[in-house]
Amino acid sequence: MVEQDVREKLHSYRQSIDNIDAALVHMLAERFRCTKEVGLLKAQYDLPPADPAREEYQIERLRRLAKDAHLDPDFAEKFLNFVIREVIRHHEAIAAEHGGTKQPA
Repeated sequence: MVEQDVREKLHSYRQSIDNIDAALVHMLAERFRCTKEVGLLKAQYDLPPADPAREEYQIERLRRLAKDAHLDPDFAEKFLNFVIREVIRHHEAIAAEHGGTKQPA
């Protein structure tokens, strides 16, 4: 039988994890709110949905942040690449809705 203090520690860690997960979801929602505005601006000025130079800069920046935070930089890069692909998909959809003429990335 697991001791009471072990169960309490486990419960406490799980509560923290749940709180962090909720914060991550809210932060991602805010990030996508901002990137939607970027997509609208790009569509308005007929700019391409993707910005490879910006993406490269962001990946390098996130890898440095991950390393400083003792998080695997490869994992951080994979996560950011996933987010970037989703943002570009949203920007392509916004451009299509607004009659953009640029080709998808």
